[in-house]
Amino acid sequence: MDAPSWADQWGEGGIGAYEAGKDSKEKKDEKNNSSSMKKMDKAKAAAMVGAQKVKNGTSVGIKWIKTQCQKKSSSK
Repeated sequence: MDAPSWADQWGEGGIGAYEAGKDSKEKKDEKNNSSSMKKMDKAKAAAMVGAQKVKNGTSVGIKWIKTQCQKKSSSK
């Protein structure tokens, strides 16, 4: 653990203020981490939905092309 500097000890509020500031900083960091995880989860879900749409669209496109080729070969 880092020792508080002279300013932290004798500045605004003394040693107790240093510890309280440290706790609030840790809580803020923890909150930022959880919100960034939520954002990452949302982005991951959106990417998965997008990938599924691309996969489905590709499948439909290939089936359409096969159908068009079959129509041309059967009409001859």
